Amino acid sequence: MAERAKPSKPNSTDANGATVIKKYANRRLYNTATSSYVTLDFLAEMVKNGEDFVVYDAKSGDDITHSVLTQIIFEEESKGQSLLPIEFLRQLIKFYGDSLQNFVPSYLEMSMNAFSQNQEDMRQRMRDTFSGAPGYAMFEETVRKNMELYGQAMKMFAPLSNIYAPNAAGPAAQTETGETNRTAGAESEISDLKAQLATLQNELEKLQGKDE
Repeated sequence: MAERAKPSKPNSTDANGATVIKKYANRRLYNTATSSYVTLDFLAEMVKNGEDFVVYDAKSGDDITHSVLTQIIFEEESKGQSLLPIEFLRQLIKFYGDSLQNFVPSYLEMSMNAFSQNQEDMRQRMRDTFSGAPGYAMFEETVRKNMELYGQAMKMFAPLSNIYAPNAAGPAAQTETGETNRTAGAESEISDLKAQLATLQNELEKLQGKDE
């Protein structure tokens, strides 16, 4: 008698090797790699340990990784471990629906990448500080420069949102000369933005070079 074929196990990783997590209607999260249910805290630990995962809606198959990661941040913030200052949150909210919205994710990603690349050096300096060895001044200077660069970028983005704001007077009140001036002004501001972004990138690279 022929042996019955065993049912194949569903893929526990995606094409990029990330662990597949399925979220069911009852909000339970199922880890297909370990065949067990997990919590948001478990997923948070996976992130901290550098383990990549992707979350799919069990019914629709939609990728809901972004919303789950956002939920993890909300849970962590609600525990009192606040990493997001109020002013930062206010600035972030202002960019939703703004003409510069598409610039924000790439800028934040660039900033976090630069910070992550320097984090081991910064951890060592903190260890040196708490052990009584010199190093606190250098660490403080690194943090100060990073915050200055971030502040400059936020100031750089804010004025440009006014360029693309709808004209309250309506099209009928606009003159050809006014349109030309606004277009020229917009192009000038965009050119300035590109130049300042390039300067910011150079400053980050110099900062990283000094810390190595």
